[in-house]
Amino acid sequence: MDTQQERKFRRFNFEHLVHVRFLSGNAKAEVDAVTRNISLGGLLLESDCLIPDRCPVEFIITLRGGLISRPVKLTGAGQVVRVQPGEAADKFAIAVACSQPITQLELPLTVRAAEFFRFHTPADG
Repeated sequence: MDTQQERKFRRFNFEHLVHVRFLSGNAKAEVDAVTRNISLGGLLLESDCLIPDRCPVEFIITLRGGLISRPVKLTGAGQVVRVQPGEAADKFAIAVACSQPITQLELPLTVRAAEFFRFHTPADG
């Protein structure tokens, strides 16, 4: 069966910074990577660091630039389902299946209030 037919969800090219947390032995590890594509069911990362197959992960994707006035952070969790050499010789392609939907990380109320008042106060003068 063709790989594309086996996929449950459509994939979208999507290159953004992602911060990944996982357990490496008895220690917590954190690495920065780049997303290559994303779907409702998971994402493909490219990383300098090898994250073990079947390893549970948590991640935060940071969206910035373009029409985005301030960075937007998306959070999710899942498990590594495939690890293979990346496009560059010193990189790894890491496929993650999400165990829950990717959601927007909400700012604390104090930060939201500060932003509200910054944009909704009358101009001096």
